[in-house]
Amino acid sequence: MPAYHSAYNDADVGAIASMSLLPIRTRVRGPAPPLADADAMDIVDEAIDLFRANCLFRNFEIKGGADRLLIYLILFISDCLSRIAGARVPMSQNEASKQLQSLSVDNFSLPGDASFPLNNLYQPPASRAEAEHLRSYLTQLRTELAQRLVEKVYIDGKPSKWWLSFTKRRFMGKSL
Repeated sequence: MPAYHSAYNDADVGAIASMSLLPIRTRVRGPAPPLADADAMDIVDEAIDLFRANCLFRNFEIKGGADRLLIYLILFISDCLSRIAGARVPMSQNEASKQLQSLSVDNFSLPGDASFPLNNLYQPPASRAEAEHLRSYLTQLRTELAQRLVEKVYIDGKPSKWWLSFTKRRFMGKSL
């Protein structure tokens, strides 16, 4: 059974470091273009929906720039869930939101950096300006993803065991 791919691989959008710069529905300020239809599904929703199915795969065939962005977001979701599950005392929804907010804006490596785990799948940004644009775009995506993930994972004020059970699985055997 093959892994699920992004529906946005055929989208005609710009790209940096072989990652598509897709529009998103967001409440966070940043360089991402706004989504034309406010009710339509965006890459953040797609990453959350495909996470549990795709994290079971150790191999993933990349079919476009949106798949590369999907890989990055799935790895970030895995880090977020590990942060929630790693607490000694179960976090409240507000505590988790604060923890994931700080995780999303923490300094992180970009493609081309020595510490980036997937350098063989991504091209490095062509210039320093492109690297800064990519960093701000990914920060916006990470922040929006963290907000939506908390809403999805926390049911009745407690984290869902059906989400936290996936913290042991590593998508493609990697983590950010």
